Amino acid sequence: MLRLPHLRQDVAASLVVFLVAVPLCVGVAVASGAPAELGLITGIVGGLVTGLLPGSSLQVSGPAAGLTVLVYEAVDTYGLPALGVIVLAAGLLQLVMGALRLGRWFRAMSLSVIEGMLAGIGLVLIAGQLYAAAGLEAPAGGVDKILGLPGATAEVLAGREALASAAVAAGTVVVMVLWRRLPGPAGAVPGALAAVLLATAVTAAFGVPAATVEVQGLFDAVQPPGGSDIQALADVGMLGTVVAFTLIASAESLFSAAAVDRLHSGPRTRYNTELMAQGAGNTVCGLLGALPMTAVIVRSSANVQAGARTKASRVLHGVWLLLFAALLPSALALIPLPALAGILVHAGWKLIPFRGLVTLWRGQRGEALVLAVTAVSIVVVDMFEGVLIGLALSVVKTAWESSKIKLDVMDKGAGPVQVHLSGNATFLRLPKILDTLESLPQDRPVELDLTGLHHLDHACSTALNHWADRHSAPDTPPVRLTTQ
Repeated sequence: MLRLPHLRQDVAASLVVFLVAVPLCVGVAVASGAPAELGLITGIVGGLVTGLLPGSSLQVSGPAAGLTVLVYEAVDTYGLPALGVIVLAAGLLQLVMGALRLGRWFRAMSLSVIEGMLAGIGLVLIAGQLYAAAGLEAPAGGVDKILGLPGATAEVLAGREALASAAVAAGTVVVMVLWRRLPGPAGAVPGALAAVLLATAVTAAFGVPAATVEVQGLFDAVQPPGGSDIQALADVGMLGTVVAFTLIASAESLFSAAAVDRLHSGPRTRYNTELMAQGAGNTVCGLLGALPMTAVIVRSSANVQAGARTKASRVLHGVWLLLFAALLPSALALIPLPALAGILVHAGWKLIPFRGLVTLWRGQRGEALVLAVTAVSIVVVDMFEGVLIGLALSVVKTAWESSKIKLDVMDKGAGPVQVHLSGNATFLRLPKILDTLESLPQDRPVELDLTGLHHLDHACSTALNHWADRHSAPDTPPVRLTTQ
C-alpha cells in the first residue's frame, strides 16, 4: 500500500510551484522561438518523469531562462524540428555521463565560470527581451542587441503601439518587484502569476494594442524528431550545440541541487543519480520535440519554502501543468507577449550576481575577473565559446596561484651567495626565478638550495641546470645545487 505521510504539505507546495511554473514555462518557450505549449510539455515531463526518479528529493525541473538564448540560437539556425533531436542527444549524453559517475565532477567546476555564464545569459536575455517588450524584432548577435538599444528606444518613443506594449512590460516588472512586499494572503501569490494576470486584465480592459500568445494546442505542438533530423547530427555545428546543451544544463541542474540542499534538512542529492534523472527527462523531452530541461532554482526554492516534504510535490506540480495544458489551452491566448517579456527581463536581471561580483572584487579579484570575462565573452562571441574562454582563464588563474614561489637571497659580502627557493617552481614563475638568478654577481660562487620546493616541474628543472652550467663556465666561480 502506497503511503504518503506528508500528502497535505506536498499538495499545498505543488500548487504553489504550479502557479510559479506556468508563466515561466510559457515565457521561456516564447522567448526561445518555440510554441508556448512546448514549454508546458517540458514542465510536465520535469514533474512526471524527472520528478519520479531518484536523485534530488525537492528540486523541481522544467524549462529554464538560463537556456533560452542557446535554444533560440539552435531554433534559428537549425529550425524547430531539429530541436527535438538536439535535446534527445543531450539527454542520452547526460544518461551516459551519469552512468559513468561523472556527475560529481561538475562540483569541481569554477563557481565564477558558472556565475559568469549565467550573467552573460542574463545580459543577452535582457537585451533581447527589451525588443520583444516593445514588439520590435531584435538583432541577431548579443553585441548588436546591446548597441541597437538606443535606436530601439527612439523607435518606441515615436510610436504609440510600441510605447503601449513597452508600458505593459514595464508594469509587469514593477508588479513582480513590489508584489512580494505585500502583506497577508496577497503576498503569498507568486509575483509572476499576479503580474501576468494583471497585465492580461489591463490589456483586455483598455484595449492595449499588444500581441498575445499564439495557441496551437498541446498535441499539435508535439513534434517528434524524424529520420532527417537525426541525420543532421552529423553536422559539426549541431554536435557542438548538443555538447553545449549537455554541459550547461547539467551544470545548472547540479549547482541548483547543491543550493537546494542548503535550504532543507532532508535527504541530500545523489549527483550521479540526479544527472541520470535529468538525462531521462531530456530524452523524453527530445522524443516529444519539446524544450530542454534543467533543475530550476526559482521553482525549487518555492517548493521548499512552501513546505514540501517529499518528491510528491514536484510530481503533483507536473499533474497540475498537464491538466492546465489539456483543459485550459485557450487561456494562453489571452496572455500579452510584453508581459512575458517583462517576466524574462526580471529573470535575466536575477541571473546577474551583482552582490557576488562586488564581494569577489573586494576579496578575490582574480575570480571576479573570471566571472566578468566569461559574461562578456558570451555576449561578444556565443554561449559555448564564452564558457570555454571562462574555463581556460580559470585554469590559468588556478595554475598561476598554485605556483607561488619565494626566493631568499643572502649575500654576506664575502663567500658564496646563498639562494633559497621554496614553494612551487613551475614554468609560470620561471621568468621571476631566472631574473633573480641572472642578477647575482658573476664573480662569486652561488649556493642554490632547492630543498624548500614542494614541486619542481620539468621546465624549471631544465632552466636551473642550464643557468648553473652557464654560471659555472670556465673562469667563473661554481654553482652548488642542493636538492635534498
